[in-house]
Amino acid sequence: MNYFSTNNPRITVSFRQAVIEGQPEDRGLYFPTEVPLLGKALFTSLKSWSREDLGYHVMRSYAGADIPEPVLQKIVAETVNFPFPLVQVSGNIASLELFHGPTLAFKDVGARFMSRCLSYFAGKGTKKYTVLVATSGDTGGAVADAFHEVENVNVVILYPSGKVSEIQELQLTTLGGNVTALEIQGNFDDCQRLVKQAFSDKDLKVKLQLTSANSINVARWLPQQLYYFYALQQWTEEESPVISVPSGNFGNICAGLLARQSGLPVNHFIAACNMNDIVMRYLQTGTYLPEPARHTLSNAMDVGDPSNFIRIQQLFDRSIDSLKKAFSCCSISDEETIQVMKAVEKEFGYILDPHGAVGYLALERFLATNGGKGLFLETAHPVKFEVDKILGKEILRPDAIRLLMGRSKSSITLPPDFASIKDYLLQE
Repeated sequence: MNYFSTNNPRITVSFRQAVIEGQPEDRGLYFPTEVPLLGKALFTSLKSWSREDLGYHVMRSYAGADIPEPVLQKIVAETVNFPFPLVQVSGNIASLELFHGPTLAFKDVGARFMSRCLSYFAGKGTKKYTVLVATSGDTGGAVADAFHEVENVNVVILYPSGKVSEIQELQLTTLGGNVTALEIQGNFDDCQRLVKQAFSDKDLKVKLQLTSANSINVARWLPQQLYYFYALQQWTEEESPVISVPSGNFGNICAGLLARQSGLPVNHFIAACNMNDIVMRYLQTGTYLPEPARHTLSNAMDVGDPSNFIRIQQLFDRSIDSLKKAFSCCSISDEETIQVMKAVEKEFGYILDPHGAVGYLALERFLATNGGKGLFLETAHPVKFEVDKILGKEILRPDAIRLLMGRSKSSITLPPDFASIKDYLLQE
């Protein structure tokens, strides 16, 4: 399998090169030259597969010959060694819980897969890689945990000051060692812009072997398909589900759409957004107009220019009409988010985090109009977002969070200008 740049299809590289580079020089995104069709036999026997074998079967086409079969099997097994339960919430809505990994967020899968791929590629050589990543919340903690103490890899995480939750901040600022947190005095789009600038800077390329652990990196993006396969393994209805995905940078839902293109039987995808509704307005008007991100209760989705949307467009040959047949978008306000969190807890006894609440309400509205049944992705544990204050009740904290609260934050505060970031990286 090779990968081409979304800005120039003539630029093609191997999986190994795409992972190591993170992003093409032309600042496009790497995209597979073909979408593998997995065949009906797989989907008719889906429930009989182990999680590890299914994950390997999906990912082997994307890694190609760059990772030997036993190595890739081990990587996948370590990536998915925790549960992904599908929990019924109401009569026609289920929750796919993606918060049972080490940092209690869906991004554990992509971060663990990528860290192990990069560790394999780095081998025991002398070359050091610098993983540069922007986070709006959960990515930072997942990447920090996955890459901590990985040999020949340094990690630099940019996060927006005051715009992540306390627990998210502690997860990305307390490990130390080969992990450094840069606290940027701006928003997530500033962090993402700075990371992209770094990848196209000639001076940094000379000194550092930079790669990204954001979902712009294929090794972070592609394994997110596995959530959807695991969801369908547990789906008991005859009719294919509608799937609602809390969406910020659009990597997760793009992976789901890729799985659908491979043959996974999904009826429809909903991009559930907060007030950062750039993609919804694009579907309405046909014009894509990025804007500064606005801070919301569902902070991990506060993205005003989602990087991965270009991949979604690529999947559908840049045809908005084709996209609309498989995909729709819904915007939920903070007030509506709070209301649905309270209503679902009261009626069904299920506790949503703000991102899951956006996904639940978007799905509920779609099903009310179109019928059918569906599931939404519960992307992070509610304890990470002070849900107890919203619901007026204490939420049991997992052991990992209780241990985390005793740690001290360590970060470097910088302004949102590239010169400051570049100076820091050149000193590394």
